[in-house]
Amino acid sequence: MNLHKAIYERRSVRKYTSQLVQREQIEALLEHAIQAPSAMNKQPWAFVVIQDKERLQVYSDRAKEMLLSEMDQKPYLARYRSLFLNENYNIFFNAGTLIVILAKPKGPDPKTDCNLAAQNLMLAAHGMGLGTCWIGFAYPFLNQPEIKAELGIPPEYHAVAPVIVGYPEEPPRSVKRIRPEIVTWVEA
Repeated sequence: MNLHKAIYERRSVRKYTSQLVQREQIEALLEHAIQAPSAMNKQPWAFVVIQDKERLQVYSDRAKEMLLSEMDQKPYLARYRSLFLNENYNIFFNAGTLIVILAKPKGPDPKTDCNLAAQNLMLAAHGMGLGTCWIGFAYPFLNQPEIKAELGIPPEYHAVAPVIVGYPEEPPRSVKRIRPEIVTWVEA
């Protein structure tokens, strides 16, 4: 797939078929992810792959409980209260695969480096006919010490980019983008 086409056509997917993404495809996505640039070439990323729909459902339920309990401290979550209370709402949109990009404490800006790896992964997935969606609701849950322990994540690693991957039920629709705001343009 042409890179420009991938950039313009890749969108978040929230409806997936039941077809599971194969291990070889996941490994290929991880290889694409690690081609991202990183400050001082520290490559501060590691990965967790979960392909267990039951565990993802349990994690979704636990994450929703946690998010509900944090609404007083995080008022921006209030608009999602009805979603979190809906027992049928799964924060992972019933996808069969979750890839979590973890930042190791290496280099000057490991979280930014991992975000670059996530963009590579999502563009590569689109090029392979797969859909992805970055799941922001999963951050606080995945960074809890007990969840890190369950998943074998070293305590000093930080979950940065939880990305679901699967086969889209339908092609994602285009979303109009706002023109770039150029604050300053200095020329000689």
